Amino acid sequence: MYCFPRAVILAALCGAKELAHLQSRNQAISLLTSREDELVFKLGDNTYLVNTKYPNAKINWTFSEEPNQQWFPVTIISTNASAITQQLLEDTISQYLAIDDVFSKDMLGAIAITSTASKGDLEESAIDSLSSSGTKHVLIDRTISTSSTKVAKSPSTLKLPPGPYLAASSGDSISFSTIYRLYSDDHDNFLYGSYEPNDGTGRYTALGQRFPGSVFAAIPVPSRLYSLYDTRPFAGFRVGVKDLFDMKGLKTSGGSLAWQSIVDPSNATAPALQQIIELGGVLVGKTKPAQFASAADPWSWEDFNYPFNPRGDGYLSCSASSSGSACAVAAYDWLDYAIGTDTGESMRRPAAVSGIYGQRPSQGMISLENVLPLGFATDTAGVFARDPHSWAHFAKHWYTPSLHQSSDITGLSPLDVPDNKRYPKTILYPTDYLPMENSAAQELLDYFVSNLSSLFGMRVKHFDFTSTVQNSSVSTQAVTNLTDLARHLGTINTLPAWEVVGSRLVSTWAARYGGRFPPIEAEYRAGWATYDETINTMQAYNVSLIAKRDAVDWYEKNLQYSTNESCSESVMIYDIGTGGLPSYREEDLNVGPNATLLAVQSPRAVLPASGICTIFACADFTVPIGQVPYLSQVTFVEEMVPVTVNLVVKRECDFVLYNMIEQLADAGVLEAVKTGRTAF
Repeated sequence: MYCFPRAVILAALCGAKELAHLQSRNQAISLLTSREDELVFKLGDNTYLVNTKYPNAKINWTFSEEPNQQWFPVTIISTNASAITQQLLEDTISQYLAIDDVFSKDMLGAIAITSTASKGDLEESAIDSLSSSGTKHVLIDRTISTSSTKVAKSPSTLKLPPGPYLAASSGDSISFSTIYRLYSDDHDNFLYGSYEPNDGTGRYTALGQRFPGSVFAAIPVPSRLYSLYDTRPFAGFRVGVKDLFDMKGLKTSGGSLAWQSIVDPSNATAPALQQIIELGGVLVGKTKPAQFASAADPWSWEDFNYPFNPRGDGYLSCSASSSGSACAVAAYDWLDYAIGTDTGESMRRPAAVSGIYGQRPSQGMISLENVLPLGFATDTAGVFARDPHSWAHFAKHWYTPSLHQSSDITGLSPLDVPDNKRYPKTILYPTDYLPMENSAAQELLDYFVSNLSSLFGMRVKHFDFTSTVQNSSVSTQAVTNLTDLARHLGTINTLPAWEVVGSRLVSTWAARYGGRFPPIEAEYRAGWATYDETINTMQAYNVSLIAKRDAVDWYEKNLQYSTNESCSESVMIYDIGTGGLPSYREEDLNVGPNATLLAVQSPRAVLPASGICTIFACADFTVPIGQVPYLSQVTFVEEMVPVTVNLVVKRECDFVLYNMIEQLADAGVLEAVKTGRTAF
């Protein structure tokens, strides 16, 4: 019989007993339990979560000395050595501490040793060393022999990865459950944390409680040691997910309390996320999106508190709509990546203001099945990262051809994405979008362009993008009139969101609440309240899709095109960020010459630069190149704001651009960014 049944406080049932009696170590102190046998306990300075309902393994194990408690942390140490010496154990423990933020010395009160060698021998001196350092129980499985009577031996093999577990002792058996370290989402970037409870269904569980003693969400992360010997390309990666993507067992809110209240938990995980899971990644929680992927300003958010950007004075904008994902990657070392979407700018601008790597891939690069849409033929999905090499690694494995979207969705030709070094020969410098507003930021851009040109032997071509497109003599007005193309874009981005979300939400809310319109934010309220299905028809949508296809065909013949030497003959650069000026989450702080609102369009351009690849389906990557000082209107001292540049190549040339980025990183032109107040 277990000492700690469901939905009771551990200490209340077990008196003064702790989870573990660790002689010279901190003791595990139970904090609370919740549904599904979730146990939360504190060990040293850290807080942990365990779901004991679905243990990872349960095996027979007779202790040499019966433990005086039924629950305790245990660390599995795995080795391929035949001679298990004191030095080997000390080196292994040091390695574990160096690479993992979940495992700690306080978890060494009990140790289970396994060996992948055909025969292992545990030396007496190693056991004595463990005992003298406070280890009360040493457990070995059948692969290891020893003459010592101080250890407990199992007649079977323990087939679990190394790392920390919560052990439950019951008679002559012991079960092992995954330990998650809980982190507080201090920057309010997540809606909630989540984990897969190991019940065999593939469903996820949302953490219902806040971080103990905090108003912020608790995010559970598993030990990196669990993936130490996992050879899959994403093994152990911790990934946050924008809450437009379905995760089985969780509701997809789309950033709306009203929508969340009418939908059921998802019955399947989006294929784009399933790809991450199958490659070894771990989905740790849902990040905050702008409502229904809108471009709402920070002060327009109503249902959820707007995320906090860790950069500078901590009061800068996170942009929209993948704001929570971007700012989480900029804030937390314990988070490796976060997934977002980009229709108009929603990956690229959040990456810019938070000083990290993020991209709008070529149109159609990955399935958006089980993802709330804005525009079927304009939506894309990207990944945020801090390191250029790991960013490229993730993308090249994630954007698999099996998940490419069909032409029926994109309206474009099927993708064929080469992975080579057929680099561009020209840097296109659009003078209607550059230079940047802040001269110090422009200096960083000039330095980057000089290095880019020198490293790859490229020439710089200054040109006016708007006039080049509008005045082209080799095409019809229909495919080069940017105003008309922007109108077609509006049609493409209107019908899908209404058909999938708006129509259902409006009708369901009216039926439930006496004809009332649902409480949604201003970005959609007027449009959905007066939506006219006789104007926004599938026929109009298809006409706009054809116009977009014609525009893409023109673009890839006349502006960014392939040659025998280059996948994309040119790479175009521009700034999607703030021009080197701060943009604040508080509206009034953006007034004046030393700050800026986002999405301020160049007076010489018809189309915002962020809309180029939304129309022409090209690949557009945001990369950080430095930071510049500004006088904060919040802290009243000098702070640093990130500076980024956007790199644009022809559709299908994503992997070639990633190869360029990795080469730029190898040359020291690009580098990994830090979390926190400053990126560099």
